[in-house]
Amino acid sequence: MHIAMVSAECAPIAKAGGLGDVIQGLSHELLDRGETVEILLPYYDILKQSFIGGLTEAEAPLSVPFYDRRLECHLLHAELNGVRCVFFDPRGEHGYFRRGQIYGEADDAERFAFFSSAVLEFVLRSERRPDILHCHDWQTGLVPVLLLERYRALGLDGIRTCYTLHNVGYQGRVDVSILRQVGLDPVSLMIPDRLQDPGDARVANLMKGGIVAADFVNTVSPRYAWEIQNTDQGMGLQSVFQAHRHKFGGILNGIDASVWSPETDDAIPVQFGPASLPLKAVNRRELRSRMGLAETEKPIFAVVSRLDRQKGVALIQHGIRYALAEGCQLVLLGSSLDPEISAQFEALKAELDPSPDCQLELTYDEGLAHLIYAGADMILIPSLYEPCGLTQLIAMKYATVPIVRRVGGLADTVFDAHYSDKSFDVRNGYVFDDPTEAGLESAMSRAIALWRRFPGYFRQLRVNGMRGNYSWRQPAERYLEVYRHLCKG
Repeated sequence: MHIAMVSAECAPIAKAGGLGDVIQGLSHELLDRGETVEILLPYYDILKQSFIGGLTEAEAPLSVPFYDRRLECHLLHAELNGVRCVFFDPRGEHGYFRRGQIYGEADDAERFAFFSSAVLEFVLRSERRPDILHCHDWQTGLVPVLLLERYRALGLDGIRTCYTLHNVGYQGRVDVSILRQVGLDPVSLMIPDRLQDPGDARVANLMKGGIVAADFVNTVSPRYAWEIQNTDQGMGLQSVFQAHRHKFGGILNGIDASVWSPETDDAIPVQFGPASLPLKAVNRRELRSRMGLAETEKPIFAVVSRLDRQKGVALIQHGIRYALAEGCQLVLLGSSLDPEISAQFEALKAELDPSPDCQLELTYDEGLAHLIYAGADMILIPSLYEPCGLTQLIAMKYATVPIVRRVGGLADTVFDAHYSDKSFDVRNGYVFDDPTEAGLESAMSRAIALWRRFPGYFRQLRVNGMRGNYSWRQPAERYLEVYRHLCKG
C-alpha cells in the first residue's frame, strides 16, 4: 500500500509540537511493516538540513492554481531516515515558507491553502499515485475538499483520504477568499453541512471541511474522541462529529522508540532500563549540574511543555510554587507564542532565579528535553484538555512519574497509584480531575509522600511506567486497518 502523509510538520526537520513527532514515528513504523510511505511537507527555510539526505530538485516546477492565475512551486525530493520526502517550495514574491518559522504568520491560511492545492497538483501529475492521502490538522483540511470537489473528476478517483485531528482547538477559521484562492466555489461550499463555521456563518472552517469531505476521520485518543463529540471540548464542532460518527474514531498515538528510549538514547549521560534503574541517579546528578541546582536529597519535578492555555499555564505556575514550598526541586523547559504568557513566565523566572532548587528555561532544546526526562523524578501535566499527549508517554519510558489531569489521552494512559481500578502492576502515575489548585495539590502531595515514605512503592511506579508499551506498533496496525477498509470501499 502507498501512503502519503500530508503535514505541516515532521520531526526532526520541522517540528513545532507533537504533530511532528507523530509524522516521524508513524511513517517509520509503516515503512518497517513494508508499506510504501512518503511525506509531503513545505520546504521551510528553517528545515534542519543535517537530517536530510540526497536532496535533489525536480526538473520542472508545478503550476499551482492561485485565484485567477497560477504560481510556480518547485519540488525537492529527499530521504529522511529511510522515508521518502517531497518538499514544496514556492519561491515567488509571497515567500510562503521562507519566514523563519512554521506558524504564526498573518497569512497562515493562505500559505497552507497553497500547500494543499500544490499537493493535489503534484499527485495529479505524479506517476506514483498513493492509495491513501493521510492529512493532518487544519493546515491540510482543504486536501480532502479539493480531492472531492475537483481532482477525483480529473483522474484521482481511486485515492482515499484519512484525516487526523491532533488538536480541535485550532480549526482554521478563515475568510472565504481562501476558497476562491484554490479555485473552490464559496456559494456552494459556504452552507451548514459543508465549510460554513458553526459559530460564524461568514467564516470558512477548514477543519470542518476536512471532516465532511474525508473518507475517515480520527483524533489521537479514544477519550478525546468521546470528549469532542459530547462536551465543550468539541469547540463548536460537536454536532459535526456526531453527524459523521459513522466514519470517526480515536487512535492513540505512540512514541518513536528509536528516538525515545533510555536504553539506547545517546543524548543522555548514562543509558538505563527497568533492570538497571539505579543508573538513573547519574542522569539526575547531571541534570542538577546542567541546570545549576543544588545536589541534595530532594525529588525533582519537571515541566516540559509548550506554554499555552491548553496546557494549564496557571496550574503550571502554581505547581512550581507548590513544589518549592514542599521542599522539592523543579526544572521547566518550554516557551510560548503568547506575549502575555511569555511575560508571566519571564517574571516568574526572574523571581525564582536565585533559588538553588529551581531553574526555568524559556525555550525549547531537544537535547535538554532528553536529559530532563532521564533525570527528573516526576513531571507535571495539568492540561485543561489534551488530545493525546506524548509528554507522559516519554516520561514514563524514562522512569519519570507523571502527574496529570484526567482528560483526553492522559486519562487513557496514566493510571493512579492509589485510586485506579487497574492492577498495581500497571499503575504508573497520579491523576486529578478538577482543574483547580486544590486538585493539582492533591495529586502532587500524594506523589511527594510516596517518594519520601515508601521509596520501594515509588520505584515500582517507575518500573510499571517503563514497561508500558507506547510504541507505534499497535497504533500503526489500527491505521492500516483503516487504510485497508477505505481501499475496499
